[in-house]
Amino acid sequence: MIVSPGRGYVFVHIPKTGGTAMALALEARARADDILIGDTPKARRRRRRLQGMQAEGRLWKHSRLSDIKGLLPDVQLTALRPVTLVRNPWDRMVSYYHWLRVQDFAHPAVALAKRTDFAGFLMAPETGESMRRNPYTSYVSGGCDPIFIRLEHLSEDLAPFEALLGFRVEMPVANRSDREADWRGYYDARTQARVGDICGEDIARFGYRFDPA
Repeated sequence: MIVSPGRGYVFVHIPKTGGTAMALALEARARADDILIGDTPKARRRRRRLQGMQAEGRLWKHSRLSDIKGLLPDVQLTALRPVTLVRNPWDRMVSYYHWLRVQDFAHPAVALAKRTDFAGFLMAPETGESMRRNPYTSYVSGGCDPIFIRLEHLSEDLAPFEALLGFRVEMPVANRSDREADWRGYYDARTQARVGDICGEDIARFGYRFDPA
């Protein structure tokens, strides 16, 4: 997450949407008063600035907009425009599963991914509950006129954000997972339908399809 009062935005990093690349691009041009929250190099160097700051939720790289209430005065925070990346849910679920399988921290999703195949992970009740409970829009709920940037349409969707920033955003490649680029080969009819169900809100909101045009 990046909170930039000087440039008028809050970058909200939704997991497994390409957010690390965006955070790296933004922190490369960070202002001195930007609040960087996460594990990118400049965010780690500025971590001491977070000491003593009070907020309603957890301050970490995947904080939601609602989590940082109290970090700045309300009048200042509500004036910032939320910006976030979104991604085709069928692609995202493949990325998420493969990422979980190489993690070593204690978390139910990590344990589930390591003990089951991709289909088993998708069909698990806890996976469905998590996806339904956390649609993309929930991360920026309460924000004024959020900018949603589809990972698959960067050049088009970055335009309003770049206009706000006043410079071009050059996103590096970051956190590439060991998986096939074409996610369709990971699915059969049942698992394809499963993602359509548990991520239905995101699919409808952003016009995603299993077979993109």
